[in-house]
Amino acid sequence: MSQSLVENPADPTDPADPAEGAPGLALPVGTGAGPGPWRRVDVRRGLRFLLRRPGLLLSAVVLVLVVLASFWPDLFTSQDPLKGVPSQNFRGPSGTHWFGTDELGRDVFSRVVHGAQLSLKATLIAVLVAFVVGGLLGVVAGFVGRWVDDVLMRFVDVLLSIPALFLSLALVTALGYGTVKVAVAVGIASVAAFARVARAEVLRVRQAVFVEASRSCGARWYSVLGRHVLPNAAGPVIVLATLDFGSSILAVSALSFLGYGAPPPAPEWGTLISDGRNYLANAWWLTALPGLAIAATVLATNRIARALDGEWSRQR
Repeated sequence: MSQSLVENPADPTDPADPAEGAPGLALPVGTGAGPGPWRRVDVRRGLRFLLRRPGLLLSAVVLVLVVLASFWPDLFTSQDPLKGVPSQNFRGPSGTHWFGTDELGRDVFSRVVHGAQLSLKATLIAVLVAFVVGGLLGVVAGFVGRWVDDVLMRFVDVLLSIPALFLSLALVTALGYGTVKVAVAVGIASVAAFARVARAEVLRVRQAVFVEASRSCGARWYSVLGRHVLPNAAGPVIVLATLDFGSSILAVSALSFLGYGAPPPAPEWGTLISDGRNYLANAWWLTALPGLAIAATVLATNRIARALDGEWSRQR
Protein backbone atom coordinates (compact mmCIF):
# COMPACT_ATOMS: atom_id res chain seq x y z
CA MET A 1 0.00 0.00 0.00
CA SER A 2 1.40 3.40 -0.93
CA GLN A 3 2.34 5.92 1.67
CA SER A 4 -0.12 8.50 0.28
CA LEU A 5 -3.01 6.21 1.16
CA VAL A 6 -1.77 5.64 4.67
CA GLU A 7 -1.14 9.29 5.59
CA ASN A 8 -4.36 11.23 5.17
CA PRO A 9 -3.87 14.97 5.75
CA ALA A 10 -7.60 15.46 6.25
CA ASP A 11 -7.78 12.87 9.01
CA PRO A 12 -9.71 14.43 11.94
CA THR A 13 -7.51 12.59 14.44
CA ASP A 14 -4.37 14.24 13.11
CA PRO A 15 -2.84 16.25 16.01
CA ALA A 16 -1.98 19.17 13.74
CA ASP A 17 -2.87 22.74 14.39
CA PRO A 18 -6.68 22.83 14.83
CA ALA A 19 -6.83 26.38 13.49
CA GLU A 20 -5.95 25.09 10.01
CA GLY A 21 -9.11 23.02 9.77
CA ALA A 22 -10.04 20.53 7.08
CA PRO A 23 -9.37 21.25 3.40
CA GLY A 24 -12.19 23.12 1.70
CA LEU A 25 -13.73 24.41 4.94
CA ALA A 26 -13.44 28.10 5.80
CA LEU A 27 -13.14 29.01 9.45
CA PRO A 28 -14.57 32.26 10.83
CA VAL A 29 -12.09 35.05 11.21
CA GLY A 30 -10.58 35.26 14.68
CA THR A 31 -11.42 31.69 15.81
CA GLY A 32 -8.81 29.77 17.73
CA ALA A 33 -8.41 26.77 19.97
CA GLY A 34 -10.12 28.49 22.87
CA PRO A 35 -11.61 31.85 23.82
CA GLY A 36 -9.31 32.44 26.76
CA PRO A 37 -6.03 33.38 25.01
CA TRP A 38 -7.82 35.49 22.43
CA ARG A 39 -9.56 37.47 25.15
CA ARG A 40 -6.27 38.06 26.95
CA VAL A 41 -4.66 39.27 23.73
CA ASP A 42 -7.58 41.63 23.05
CA VAL A 43 -7.39 43.11 26.55
CA ARG A 44 -3.64 43.62 26.26
CA ARG A 45 -4.01 45.23 22.86
CA GLY A 46 -6.71 47.54 24.20
CA LEU A 47 -4.62 48.60 27.20
CA ARG A 48 -1.56 49.11 25.01
CA PHE A 49 -3.65 51.14 22.58
CA LEU A 50 -4.86 53.44 25.38
CA LEU A 51 -1.48 53.85 27.08
CA ARG A 52 0.17 54.88 23.83
CA ARG A 53 -2.45 57.62 23.35
CA PRO A 54 -2.68 59.80 26.47
CA GLY A 55 -5.15 62.14 24.75
CA LEU A 56 -7.52 59.26 24.14
CA LEU A 57 -7.12 58.06 27.72
CA LEU A 58 -7.89 61.56 29.03
CA SER A 59 -10.94 61.74 26.76
CA ALA A 60 -12.22 58.43 28.09
CA VAL A 61 -11.76 59.66 31.68
CA VAL A 62 -13.67 62.89 30.92
CA LEU A 63 -16.52 60.99 29.31
CA VAL A 64 -16.72 58.54 32.22
CA LEU A 65 -16.88 61.45 34.68
CA VAL A 66 -19.68 63.10 32.69
CA VAL A 67 -21.66 59.84 32.61
CA LEU A 68 -21.17 59.35 36.36
CA ALA A 69 -22.24 62.94 37.01
CA SER A 70 -25.39 62.46 34.94
CA PHE A 71 -26.47 59.30 36.77
CA TRP A 72 -24.99 59.83 40.26
CA PRO A 73 -24.43 63.56 40.81
CA ASP A 74 -24.13 63.05 44.57
CA LEU A 75 -20.73 61.46 43.96
CA PHE A 76 -19.31 64.88 43.07
CA THR A 77 -21.30 67.37 45.15
CA SER A 78 -23.71 67.37 48.04
CA GLN A 79 -25.02 70.91 47.55
CA ASP A 80 -28.49 71.65 46.28
CA PRO A 81 -28.31 73.19 42.77
CA LEU A 82 -31.57 75.08 43.30
CA LYS A 83 -30.90 76.50 46.77
CA GLY A 84 -29.09 79.80 46.96
CA VAL A 85 -27.61 81.95 49.70
CA PRO A 86 -28.10 85.60 48.65
CA SER A 87 -25.32 86.80 50.95
CA GLN A 88 -22.81 84.68 48.97
CA ASN A 89 -23.76 85.77 45.49
CA PHE A 90 -21.10 86.40 42.84
CA ARG A 91 -18.36 84.62 44.75
CA GLY A 92 -15.45 83.64 42.53
CA PRO A 93 -14.06 80.11 42.18
CA SER A 94 -12.56 78.91 45.45
CA GLY A 95 -12.08 75.81 47.55
CA THR A 96 -15.64 76.12 48.88
CA HIS A 97 -17.25 76.83 45.53
CA TRP A 98 -15.14 75.34 42.77
CA PHE A 99 -17.02 77.14 39.98
CA GLY A 100 -18.10 80.12 42.08
CA THR A 101 -21.67 81.21 42.77
CA ASP A 102 -24.29 82.93 40.63
CA GLU A 103 -26.47 85.99 41.19
CA LEU A 104 -28.67 84.11 43.68
CA GLY A 105 -25.80 82.55 45.62
CA ARG A 106 -26.25 79.08 44.10
CA ASP A 107 -23.20 76.89 43.67
CA VAL A 108 -22.33 76.80 39.96
CA PHE A 109 -20.40 73.53 40.19
CA SER A 110 -23.41 71.69 41.62
CA ARG A 111 -25.58 73.20 38.88
CA VAL A 112 -23.14 72.02 36.19
CA VAL A 113 -23.02 68.53 37.70
CA HIS A 114 -26.80 68.21 37.98
CA GLY A 115 -27.21 69.84 34.58
CA ALA A 116 -25.24 66.99 33.03
CA GLN A 117 -28.22 64.72 33.71
CA LEU A 118 -30.59 66.88 31.66
CA SER A 119 -28.14 67.60 28.87
CA LEU A 120 -26.95 64.00 28.55
CA LYS A 121 -30.51 62.71 28.66
CA ALA A 122 -31.48 64.99 25.78
CA THR A 123 -28.34 64.04 23.86
CA LEU A 124 -28.94 60.31 24.24
CA ILE A 125 -32.54 60.68 23.07
CA ALA A 126 -31.41 62.75 20.07
CA VAL A 127 -28.73 60.23 19.03
CA LEU A 128 -31.14 57.32 19.53
CA VAL A 129 -33.81 58.94 17.36
CA ALA A 130 -31.29 59.71 14.61
CA PHE A 131 -29.72 56.24 14.82
CA VAL A 132 -33.00 54.30 14.72
CA VAL A 133 -34.91 56.39 12.16
CA GLY A 134 -31.95 57.20 9.93
CA GLY A 135 -30.54 53.69 10.12
CA LEU A 136 -33.92 52.18 9.27
CA LEU A 137 -34.34 54.46 6.27
CA GLY A 138 -30.84 53.67 5.03
CA VAL A 139 -31.20 49.90 5.47
CA VAL A 140 -34.54 49.81 3.67
CA ALA A 141 -33.28 52.00 0.82
CA GLY A 142 -30.05 50.06 0.36
CA PHE A 143 -31.46 46.55 0.76
CA VAL A 144 -34.72 46.91 -1.18
CA GLY A 145 -33.48 49.29 -3.88
CA ARG A 146 -35.48 50.22 -6.99
CA TRP A 147 -38.19 52.86 -6.53
CA VAL A 148 -38.11 52.56 -2.75
CA ASP A 149 -34.50 53.71 -2.76
CA ASP A 150 -35.34 56.64 -5.04
CA VAL A 151 -38.23 57.86 -2.90
CA LEU A 152 -36.41 57.57 0.42
CA MET A 153 -33.23 59.18 -0.83
CA ARG A 154 -35.12 62.13 -2.31
CA PHE A 155 -36.68 62.65 1.12
CA VAL A 156 -33.22 62.50 2.66
CA ASP A 157 -31.97 65.03 0.11
CA VAL A 158 -34.69 67.43 1.21
CA LEU A 159 -33.56 67.06 4.85
CA LEU A 160 -29.94 67.62 3.83
CA SER A 161 -30.83 70.83 2.02
CA ILE A 162 -32.03 72.42 5.28
CA PRO A 163 -29.41 73.48 7.85
CA ALA A 164 -29.65 71.26 10.92
CA LEU A 165 -30.04 74.10 13.41
CA PHE A 166 -32.80 75.77 11.38
CA LEU A 167 -34.62 72.45 11.04
CA SER A 168 -34.30 71.87 14.79
CA LEU A 169 -35.69 75.34 15.50
CA ALA A 170 -38.66 74.73 13.21
CA LEU A 171 -39.39 71.35 14.77
CA VAL A 172 -39.08 72.49 18.38
CA THR A 173 -41.33 75.45 17.62
CA ALA A 174 -43.94 73.04 16.28
CA LEU A 175 -43.50 70.47 19.07
CA GLY A 176 -43.22 72.89 21.97
CA TYR A 177 -40.63 73.62 24.65
CA GLY A 178 -38.99 71.05 26.91
CA THR A 179 -35.94 68.81 27.15
CA VAL A 180 -37.48 65.78 25.43
CA LYS A 181 -38.97 67.84 22.61
CA VAL A 182 -35.66 69.56 22.02
CA ALA A 183 -33.99 66.15 21.89
CA VAL A 184 -36.50 64.80 19.37
CA ALA A 185 -36.06 67.89 17.18
CA VAL A 186 -32.27 67.55 17.22
CA GLY A 187 -32.53 63.83 16.46
CA ILE A 188 -34.81 64.33 13.47
CA ALA A 189 -32.44 66.97 12.12
CA SER A 190 -29.63 64.36 12.15
CA VAL A 191 -31.60 61.58 10.44
CA ALA A 192 -30.30 62.36 6.94
CA ALA A 193 -26.64 61.72 7.79
CA PHE A 194 -27.41 58.34 9.37
CA ALA A 195 -29.58 57.35 6.43
CA ARG A 196 -26.82 58.14 3.93
CA VAL A 197 -24.13 56.24 5.82
CA ALA A 198 -26.38 53.22 6.48
CA ARG A 199 -27.45 53.04 2.83
CA ALA A 200 -23.86 53.21 1.58
CA GLU A 201 -22.74 50.42 3.92
CA VAL A 202 -25.70 48.20 3.07
CA LEU A 203 -24.99 48.62 -0.65
CA ARG A 204 -21.35 47.72 -0.06
CA VAL A 205 -22.11 44.62 2.00
CA ARG A 206 -24.95 43.49 -0.25
CA GLN A 207 -22.52 43.04 -3.13
CA ALA A 208 -20.06 40.96 -1.09
CA VAL A 209 -19.25 37.40 -2.09
CA PHE A 210 -20.50 35.80 1.12
CA VAL A 211 -23.89 37.52 0.74
CA GLU A 212 -24.22 36.24 -2.82
CA ALA A 213 -23.22 32.78 -1.64
CA SER A 214 -25.86 32.87 1.09
CA ARG A 215 -28.53 33.83 -1.42
CA SER A 216 -27.47 31.13 -3.86
CA CYS A 217 -27.82 28.56 -1.06
CA GLY A 218 -31.49 29.52 -0.71
CA ALA A 219 -31.35 31.68 2.42
CA ARG A 220 -34.37 33.88 3.10
CA TRP A 221 -34.04 37.63 2.72
CA TYR A 222 -34.54 38.24 6.43
CA SER A 223 -31.83 35.71 7.22
CA VAL A 224 -29.41 37.42 4.85
CA LEU A 225 -30.30 40.79 6.30
CA GLY A 226 -30.03 39.77 9.95
CA ARG A 227 -27.02 37.45 9.77
CA HIS A 228 -24.84 39.08 7.14
CA VAL A 229 -25.85 42.58 6.09
CA LEU A 230 -26.68 44.30 9.38
CA PRO A 231 -23.70 43.02 11.45
CA ASN A 232 -21.21 43.99 8.74
CA ALA A 233 -22.79 47.38 8.01
CA ALA A 234 -23.29 48.54 11.60
CA GLY A 235 -19.71 49.63 12.35
CA PRO A 236 -19.56 52.98 10.49
CA VAL A 237 -23.07 53.84 11.69
CA ILE A 238 -22.00 53.30 15.31
CA VAL A 239 -18.94 55.48 14.74
CA LEU A 240 -21.21 58.16 13.28
CA ALA A 241 -23.41 57.91 16.38
CA THR A 242 -20.35 58.56 18.55
CA LEU A 243 -19.44 61.58 16.43
CA ASP A 244 -23.03 62.80 16.44
CA PHE A 245 -23.03 62.62 20.24
CA GLY A 246 -20.77 65.66 20.41
CA SER A 247 -22.67 67.65 17.80
CA SER A 248 -25.95 66.77 19.54
CA ILE A 249 -24.60 68.18 22.81
CA LEU A 250 -23.85 71.44 21.00
CA ALA A 251 -27.27 71.50 19.32
CA VAL A 252 -29.16 70.76 22.55
CA SER A 253 -27.14 73.38 24.41
CA ALA A 254 -27.76 75.91 21.63
CA LEU A 255 -31.51 75.40 21.79
CA SER A 256 -31.43 75.61 25.58
CA PHE A 257 -29.40 78.81 25.30
CA LEU A 258 -32.16 80.26 23.11
CA GLY A 259 -34.77 79.34 25.74
CA TYR A 260 -36.32 76.23 24.17
CA GLY A 261 -35.09 73.77 26.79
CA ALA A 262 -36.29 73.00 30.29
CA PRO A 263 -37.80 76.04 32.05
CA PRO A 264 -35.86 77.76 34.87
CA PRO A 265 -34.55 76.99 37.41
CA ALA A 266 -33.56 73.71 35.70
CA PRO A 267 -29.74 73.74 35.37
CA GLU A 268 -29.29 72.74 31.74
CA TRP A 269 -25.86 73.55 30.36
CA GLY A 270 -27.15 75.89 27.67
CA THR A 271 -29.41 77.63 30.17
CA LEU A 272 -26.48 78.19 32.54
CA ILE A 273 -24.53 79.95 29.78
CA SER A 274 -27.56 82.00 28.84
CA ASP A 275 -28.14 83.09 32.45
CA GLY A 276 -24.52 84.08 32.94
CA ARG A 277 -24.08 86.15 29.77
CA ASN A 278 -25.60 89.19 31.50
CA TYR A 279 -22.82 89.18 34.11
CA LEU A 280 -19.74 88.72 31.95
CA ALA A 281 -18.23 91.99 33.14
CA ASN A 282 -18.08 91.07 36.83
CA ALA A 283 -18.70 87.28 36.93
CA TRP A 284 -17.00 85.62 33.97
CA TRP A 285 -17.13 82.17 35.58
CA LEU A 286 -20.91 81.93 35.18
CA THR A 287 -20.48 81.50 31.42
CA ALA A 288 -16.89 80.38 30.97
CA LEU A 289 -16.87 77.33 33.26
CA PRO A 290 -20.12 75.71 32.01
CA GLY A 291 -18.87 76.44 28.49
CA LEU A 292 -15.61 74.66 29.28
CA ALA A 293 -17.59 71.65 30.55
CA ILE A 294 -19.47 71.50 27.24
CA ALA A 295 -16.28 71.93 25.22
CA ALA A 296 -14.45 69.21 27.17
CA THR A 297 -17.31 66.75 26.69
CA VAL A 298 -17.59 67.43 22.96
CA LEU A 299 -13.83 67.17 22.40
CA ALA A 300 -13.69 63.92 24.38
CA THR A 301 -16.45 62.28 22.36
CA ASN A 302 -14.90 63.43 19.07
CA ARG A 303 -11.50 62.05 20.09
CA ILE A 304 -13.02 58.68 20.98
CA ALA A 305 -14.97 58.61 17.72
CA ARG A 306 -11.82 59.26 15.70
CA ALA A 307 -10.08 56.39 17.49
CA LEU A 308 -12.98 54.04 16.77
CA ASP A 309 -13.07 55.14 13.16
CA GLY A 310 -9.35 54.46 12.73
CA GLU A 311 -9.60 51.02 14.33
CA TRP A 312 -12.58 50.14 12.15
CA SER A 313 -10.82 51.23 8.96
CA ARG A 314 -7.75 49.13 9.74
CA GLN A 315 -9.82 46.06 10.57
CA ARG A 316 -11.73 46.34 7.31
